[in-house]
Amino acid sequence: MMRVKGWLGSEAPGRVIPFPGRARVQEAVPQTSRLSRDLRLAAVPVAYAGRRAAGYGKRLLGKPAAEIDRDIQLRTAEHLVEVLGDLKGCLAKLGQMAAVFRSAVPLAPAAFGEIAGETLSRLQDSAPPMMPALVEQVMARNLGPSWRNQFREFTDRAAAAASLGQVHRAVWHDGRDVAVKIMYPGAREAVASDLRQLRSMSGLIGAVMPGADVCAVIEMVCAVVDGELDYRLEAANQQRCADLLRDDPEFLVPDVVMVADEVLISDWLDGAALTRVVATGTAEERGRAGLTVFRFLETVADRGGILYSDVHPGNFLLLPDGRLGVVDFGAVGGYPPDFRATVADIAEALLNGTPADLEDALRAHGFVHPGTAFDAEELLRIATPFIQVVLRDDFHMSTDWLRDQVTDIAAISLSNVFRQMTLPPALIPLARKAGTTVGTLSLLGTDGIRGELLSWYPEIGDAVRRYEDRVSGPLGFPGLR
Repeated sequence: MMRVKGWLGSEAPGRVIPFPGRARVQEAVPQTSRLSRDLRLAAVPVAYAGRRAAGYGKRLLGKPAAEIDRDIQLRTAEHLVEVLGDLKGCLAKLGQMAAVFRSAVPLAPAAFGEIAGETLSRLQDSAPPMMPALVEQVMARNLGPSWRNQFREFTDRAAAAASLGQVHRAVWHDGRDVAVKIMYPGAREAVASDLRQLRSMSGLIGAVMPGADVCAVIEMVCAVVDGELDYRLEAANQQRCADLLRDDPEFLVPDVVMVADEVLISDWLDGAALTRVVATGTAEERGRAGLTVFRFLETVADRGGILYSDVHPGNFLLLPDGRLGVVDFGAVGGYPPDFRATVADIAEALLNGTPADLEDALRAHGFVHPGTAFDAEELLRIATPFIQVVLRDDFHMSTDWLRDQVTDIAAISLSNVFRQMTLPPALIPLARKAGTTVGTLSLLGTDGIRGELLSWYPEIGDAVRRYEDRVSGPLGFPGLR
């Protein structure tokens, strides 16, 4: 397999990874036309129905039902992941976000989780690349027919791929190494149809992720992905962060060189992708990387009010000088003006209030609609393991810990407290940041996040100090009373 020196790592495997047992074209036009996408997606539920029918026949012949169901889940997950890997837009973004949580999603049986985790993880770094002729068309459309004259060198083969575009390495006319990010043709049209497609597939996705309520995740993905199609906005976000972190000893954001509707050119970064640290780093290296990622998120928030919400290992590199390199600024926004007050009120209610106080705080900030019944005690029970993060200096974030929490949260029941709640639209990007940050830090096995978190959020620190002055002894349910 070829190896490329790429924007997402110093030496990374070729971006096209054959699916087990299936031939894959090494270069192709990404699946962005509505007809081709609809046909690909339609094949998944049809195949699922066929497997269910075949399973009924096998039961009549005496094969155990559990074994048949396991086989159906496994084959459907493989098929679904393959389709998501070949598509763009919200669908591939959903797969990318699922890859961050692949070790936490409560999939059963265990073997299914292992295989689905392996295939989902490919979506963070792999996708069928555009053929050189198509790259030529996109570059000419955006930079003019003589676009190659602006480069000393341009590598036609992609160095890295993402859900909505791919990156080529090049040398700009002034001699600097640059990363040329090119949007997949038809990506905007593909995203426009994804919400309808995803809604229609929610039942199927739920069939291969038993117990998970996927509808909320689907809506969140589609609500935030539009910003990732605006390269001019992304370039502005990226340059703003680059300026904020200029000469910072811990972080580096590449400067923007040029931007057009479908092309974004930035300084090239050489480094080890954080995905590699997740896979092969020592516990100390992974933990240190997790704390550095957290500090980056809060540093840009503190200096510029910037909310970076696309937190997954593929967007971070460990540079040779020890700094953290950060790429991909499509999912960037600002914090709601009452964000700090919301955090303070809910933290105080969780740590030092009663269930009634928590309910009042959530209703006041729009998390529970007026007149809706709400089980505050159940939310306290679910929240208790997360609260330990700010109460214990030695707390260890891990995929095992996160898996337990996700299993609890995703449990389907008529009294599921999350079905009684709503997420204010202004907080959707913040929810994405929180969820993907917890997932990434858990993948890295991060220790000691309490100190960092309390230093950036003094309102939580105040609530913690009041709790510690009032309570001694181990945590326990009910709540923290």
